[in-house]
Amino acid sequence: MQDTPGSIDDAAERDVCWRALKAHDARFDGSFFTAVISTGIYCRPVCRVKLPRRENCRFFHLAAQAEAAGFRPCLRCRPELAPRAGPGPAWSTEDATRILALQAARLMDEPDAWAAGEPPGAARVAARLGVSDRHLRRIFEAHFGVSPLQYLQTRRLLAAKQLIADTRLPMAEVAAASGFASVRRFNSAFSGRYGLNPSALRRAGAAAPGPHATVVRLGWRPPYDAAAMLDFFARRALPGMEAVDGARLMRTLRVGQGAQARCGWLALRFDVPHARVLLEVGDALAPALPAVIARVRAMLDLDADPQAINAALHARFPLGDGLRVPGTPDGFELAVRAVLGQQVTVAAARTLGGRLVAAFGEAVETPFAGMARLFPTPAALAAASGDALGRLGIVRQRQAALQALARETAAGRLALYPGADVAATCAALRALPGIGDWTAQYVAMRALRWPDAFPAGDVALQKALGVATARAAEAAAQGWRPWRSYAVLRAWHAPCTDTPELILETAVDRFVSLARPHAIER
Repeated sequence: MQDTPGSIDDAAERDVCWRALKAHDARFDGSFFTAVISTGIYCRPVCRVKLPRRENCRFFHLAAQAEAAGFRPCLRCRPELAPRAGPGPAWSTEDATRILALQAARLMDEPDAWAAGEPPGAARVAARLGVSDRHLRRIFEAHFGVSPLQYLQTRRLLAAKQLIADTRLPMAEVAAASGFASVRRFNSAFSGRYGLNPSALRRAGAAAPGPHATVVRLGWRPPYDAAAMLDFFARRALPGMEAVDGARLMRTLRVGQGAQARCGWLALRFDVPHARVLLEVGDALAPALPAVIARVRAMLDLDADPQAINAALHARFPLGDGLRVPGTPDGFELAVRAVLGQQVTVAAARTLGGRLVAAFGEAVETPFAGMARLFPTPAALAAASGDALGRLGIVRQRQAALQALARETAAGRLALYPGADVAATCAALRALPGIGDWTAQYVAMRALRWPDAFPAGDVALQKALGVATARAAEAAAQGWRPWRSYAVLRAWHAPCTDTPELILETAVDRFVSLARPHAIER
């Protein structure tokens, strides 16, 4: 019988957890954690330690619940590496308080949603969601069994644990990067929660990082079509800042703005047999590792729940179970690239993007030949003259769109990261010159990580669905909510006489050309 506060109390659900634990089933990784009362430790279901006795196991949906019950994270399977919970359900007739609690948790999980680089407290998150601090605490505790502060503290401690294990950062930088106001508070919280001094944890067995780089492992829940994901980015790699070499993807990245910005490089490689990505980060980005990890997880859609998605889509798209929606490590970059891609081919958009990087991107040192530029900042593009953009081959309509987009982003009026208000952001995008519904939906799909984005007016999508109008496409897709973004990707990959890769590229090219013609003419 489950009598530990916050643990899963449904007998059928506990049986599922037990079977997944025995099988080390990676499909459940991050969906629950197993705490063992005889050791005081909690693990991921994929942990390869000796199987504990069932009567000693307690199951929790969240790491914060296990820690609130007094359990410590396993040093072998490292719960901080598990996939996070996927996007919450769309607003519907479902209990609205549960959805609100899920959205609050998601905001706490998104470093880019933290104002001025500081993790949000309950009051700030409540203000973002339009509810009172007291109401947020009440619904959070009702649905998760822990307070927002406990949830956030667990996030900070697990982020710190990862920095200690995988980097050479001094403890002062570890404390700051993981959201603690001082080293003293960090040491007190870490020792009090885990019963271990942070320096002792580093001496106890942290793997030695390679020279000038940090390597971390990021898990996913299978199935995952790594080849399709890698091919997507390879076709769109911008010269000077991105490259794909075999099974390895490399790129430059800026995290933060102004004096707080960290600039460097990252490289990633898919380890399919172990359902994980090996992420290598240059030393310059190591202090921003929690934010880098969050961006890479979004870029590769590592936190998706394929069981829930496939339950809705498998009957209609049986060959797409492993497809994920490609994201981006930088929402502004993605929006700019979407504008550059309007009414041109993927190859032409890549050429324009490469010219933009060469002309306005800042220099950065990397160990990769030919990769030495960052993507331009919003401020740089906002200040660019029309003549300078025109010399790159960017037509006037696109120039106006890029500069309006850059001005709104630089001023902080446009939020382009996961967790941002989807409806408000899409409306703000559509209000800009040269940006129509396709671009807004595309940005929502890839930058905001909205799982229900749906460009109903896309001709290629309509053809794949066997309909002739946007209204008919909307009607056909109602049963796939809230996973219509994944349905779009699967529709573009649907079998026909062409190869799946050609279908995807052609669909994207045609899709881009449909972006609100009257807006482009302004």
